[in-house]
Amino acid sequence: MAETIQTKVLVIGGGPGGYVAAIRAGQLGLDTTLVEGDRLGGTCLIRGCIPSKAIIHAAGGFEAMRHAAEKPVHGVKLSGAPSIDFRETVKWKDGIVGRLNAGVGSLLKRAKVRVITGFAVFADAKTCHVGGTTIRAEHVILANGSVPAELPFLKFGGDVISSSEALSLASVPARLAVVGAGYIGLELGIAFSKLGSKVTIVEAEGQVLPLYDADLVAPVKRWLERNGVTLHLGAKAKGAEPGKGGTSLLIETAEGKALSIPADKILVTVGRKPHTQGWGLEAMAVDMAGRFIKVDDQCRTSMRDVWAIGDLVGEPMLAHKASAQGEMVAEIIAGHKRRFNPATIAAVCFTEPEIVSAGLSPADAARQGLEVVVGQFPFSANGRALSMDGADTGGFVRVVARKSDHRVLGIQAVGMHVSELSAQFALALEMGALLEDIAGTIHVHPTLSEAFHESALKALGHAIHI
Repeated sequence: MAETIQTKVLVIGGGPGGYVAAIRAGQLGLDTTLVEGDRLGGTCLIRGCIPSKAIIHAAGGFEAMRHAAEKPVHGVKLSGAPSIDFRETVKWKDGIVGRLNAGVGSLLKRAKVRVITGFAVFADAKTCHVGGTTIRAEHVILANGSVPAELPFLKFGGDVISSSEALSLASVPARLAVVGAGYIGLELGIAFSKLGSKVTIVEAEGQVLPLYDADLVAPVKRWLERNGVTLHLGAKAKGAEPGKGGTSLLIETAEGKALSIPADKILVTVGRKPHTQGWGLEAMAVDMAGRFIKVDDQCRTSMRDVWAIGDLVGEPMLAHKASAQGEMVAEIIAGHKRRFNPATIAAVCFTEPEIVSAGLSPADAARQGLEVVVGQFPFSANGRALSMDGADTGGFVRVVARKSDHRVLGIQAVGMHVSELSAQFALALEMGALLEDIAGTIHVHPTLSEAFHESALKALGHAIHI
């Protein structure tokens, strides 16, 4: 039987942007309905950030045991080489996803958010149909997210997979070809290399992680080379053809040579694109900014009381950006005065080693004509890094500050577990910290954060431990 729902706020998409928007709207007493076509949690929770970090963690444990079987590590030795049942690994990963998915559902229920499972198709800006249900809203928050970008000559299917399929394989592929050396390709390529795959990475640009500066990327490239990962930089993927026991990836090398790379799986990670097709966006009459929905600094679209957040509205396509925008929009609808103007949105690559970047790099500052001072401190001089085998990776923390007043403009790091420093970096930039603020803050010993302290001291000209 057809049903019509009238609601104050309609949220489309139950990912980190949508479910946060819905929860906050519910907390503020707004009659809120959320529509999700898959499972609550979206790409990040179900088939992206969380499951990939679980696989990365398992891969690290397996690699440590494999090394201990080859020779003693700090007195620890295994009598035989470890083995992995990847189905069990995936089952464990799915258990984490299931727990978090249920948690999101409970939070929405507590906030009195009406959740409808199904795919919304809009008839106009404020009306959508979900199966036989019609929903009319005063405010619509579009949080549809993004999907993996596909190459026309490497369509997903069979042995050609996206990151979603890579996280649910039945077994570790003996040979894995990765097209694209951005953060997704490198995170998964490194993880599968640790798990025993023979990994080949193909990247059209001249370096891996081409959006990051060469100094940050150098320790990651060194790990790839030391661990037998084959790199084809400046190379172009051309297609795939059936090969012996799998599929061969066809590429053109930087020198113009045609090459066939045998692979059991070809993982295509050439980026993501906003999910704008198939749900009636064209019926909503909102302005676009290229492939993204155009919004202002409150995430308002050109259509009154239609809002868009997260991956739909542009770079950076990060879960924490979407969540912040979702919370803000809910509060604006409730009458609060808010706008989206963060000093920085920190980004992390969970590679080996990890990379964090927040704010301006030295090169960014130079392009803007800013005169800066730079302080860099190596993890080779940090006691905590030494105590957990993280000192010999070439890692460091770097602070970039304006020369005239010492205002911190950017902070970057590469090294073991540096992702856990990302919030400290973002907080320093958001609060307008000076080098003297960081230098004057007593950092706990022994921790990796001491490298942040020392990098500020170095910029001021008086580092203690180097």
